[in-house]
Amino acid sequence: MSRVVVTMAIRVLRANDVPFTPHTYSWEPKGGTAASSKALGVDEHLVIKTLIFENESNAPLCILMHGDKEVSAKNLARFIGCKSVAPCAPAVADRHSGYQVGGTSPFGLRKAMPVYMQQTIAELPKIYINGGARGFLVELAPPDLQRVLAPVLVDVAT
Repeated sequence: MSRVVVTMAIRVLRANDVPFTPHTYSWEPKGGTAASSKALGVDEHLVIKTLIFENESNAPLCILMHGDKEVSAKNLARFIGCKSVAPCAPAVADRHSGYQVGGTSPFGLRKAMPVYMQQTIAELPKIYINGGARGFLVELAPPDLQRVLAPVLVDVAT
């Protein structure tokens, strides 16, 4: 068995007694969830993206989305009562999250920010989500993610 990379995300999972299975793979720049799902041999719908967005006031927020779906920024802004939201530039996302883009986990974010989750993720039996490093996903149950992060459920997938 390979050694678990100890990231801030892993520390948070362990501190909250979340059972998880670590999975490492060879990370590909711009490969996204298509590359990670293929490397792990799992459905891309089960691989959850952690995206850092900003509202019109540059306040950060985190949105969790299925790997095979996109976020409707217009619907998300409408849901949270903002004029607009948009993905952060990679360097800005890195500063907000404390992780490198491609290795962003919703667990152990550097800055406190609201976390939103596509509601259909909660219906899955298990998910694969970034463990805080490029090429490192953790497999866990959605109820555990909800218990630790208390995300606001939204329906903003396209």
